[in-house]
Amino acid sequence: MVRIQRRKLLASCLCMTATVFLMVTLQVVVELGRFERKKFENSNLQDGHKKVEEEPHRLDPFPEKAALALGVKNTVDVGSYPIVLWWSPLTGETGRLGQCGADACFFTINRTFQQHHMTKAFLFYGTDFNIDSLPLPRKAHHDWALFHEESPKNNYKLFHEPVITLFNHTATFSRHSHLPLTTQYLEDVGVLKSRRYLVPLQSKNNLRQRLAPLVYVQSDCDPPSDRDSYVRELMAYIEVDSYGECLRNKELPQQLKNPASMDADGFYRIIAQYKFILAFENAVCDDYITEKFWRPLKLGVVPVYYGSPTIADWLPSNRSAILVSEFSHPRELANFIRQLDYDDRSYEAYVEWKLKGEISNQRLLTALRERKWGVQDINQDNYIDTFECMVCHRVWENSRLQEQGLPPRQWRADASHLSCPEPSLFAFSSPAAPALRGRSLRELWLPSFQQSKREAQALRWLVDRNQNFSSEEFWALVFKD
Repeated sequence: MVRIQRRKLLASCLCMTATVFLMVTLQVVVELGRFERKKFENSNLQDGHKKVEEEPHRLDPFPEKAALALGVKNTVDVGSYPIVLWWSPLTGETGRLGQCGADACFFTINRTFQQHHMTKAFLFYGTDFNIDSLPLPRKAHHDWALFHEESPKNNYKLFHEPVITLFNHTATFSRHSHLPLTTQYLEDVGVLKSRRYLVPLQSKNNLRQRLAPLVYVQSDCDPPSDRDSYVRELMAYIEVDSYGECLRNKELPQQLKNPASMDADGFYRIIAQYKFILAFENAVCDDYITEKFWRPLKLGVVPVYYGSPTIADWLPSNRSAILVSEFSHPRELANFIRQLDYDDRSYEAYVEWKLKGEISNQRLLTALRERKWGVQDINQDNYIDTFECMVCHRVWENSRLQEQGLPPRQWRADASHLSCPEPSLFAFSSPAAPALRGRSLRELWLPSFQQSKREAQALRWLVDRNQNFSSEEFWALVFKD
């Protein structure tokens, strides 16, 4: 019994000794960290500025971007760096010192920095841009930057000159914006050339015994492009398998019915069996090109495309897609697809580029090679990081110019940075045309667009006045006779 008690006592002593050793070691590490931080701050940072805690992790789903780690407590001296404030949050970060090459800026969503003397730019995410709260009055050195990669139906007033020209810096789907996002849904050249999902033509011909020549998968029904009206009319002349919520006549497996499954391997395998896919955008805008176009090209399916009027500038080859705009009526399009369906040689001309792995469009190749961001690539910055750094670099550029006694450079967006024409509806007179009840939603887009023009003009007048305003003031202007 005495021996057991001695062993317990010895074990307790050893535990206490180990604990003391660990505590001493930890204290040494902390003190070294404090010493190193003090050296860093003394050599690089100015005294007397407000400090904030920097978050250890990013809250957005993108890969982490390099940030300056300043000491054990991870604090940064905000007053030493330009502050870039996300006014309509996209990243969710309360504070991060981002390193952009040789430049660094403090990025935050904390609006208490609005009046800080180092705040140089305000970032806006287009879908969440609204009139309820804007950083007014706007100071002469306050730049506004817009990130908007989505459809105009998300916020139509941005697509009019009075509003888009409020911004100094832009990242939009337009090739004319300061940071073009036209290829945002295309990973790289390799996925276009890949034959991973390619189904041989003979197999597709055999599958035609149970599959239609065309497939359609949409669950956002009656958008501004009026695509469902066209497809409904087309169905009167040729068979179409429709899997989505819109015009559905065929069911996906239960595990693939969630829209989030549209990039799943199982979904790809189903779509790849078809010869043609109806790739219709939800809006018709120059350079607004989504996965609806790139996905079939990756799978070896010929896209029958309706959307961007500039799509010919982005085709992998001159003959890689069928353009709806080249046909005067769905009846003509149906006849053309039927001809290709029955003529293997003519059909193969549309997939020859894929079979040979040859992309002849130099504009597309150059855009992919020269863009400064990646898609689903952990080795590259994503386009949000690149947008932030573009603004940061420009802020620093002007700071250096001013230090040299030179005037700052002026950046301004113009109408080409984000512009879409007025929505238009297809008018078909055949029995396939929808009933009035079905037309009601799509016919709302035109008056919505017209009202957005008035909203843009009202917003511009109020912002130019450079005073805070209420929503009541705004809507009174919009509906003023």
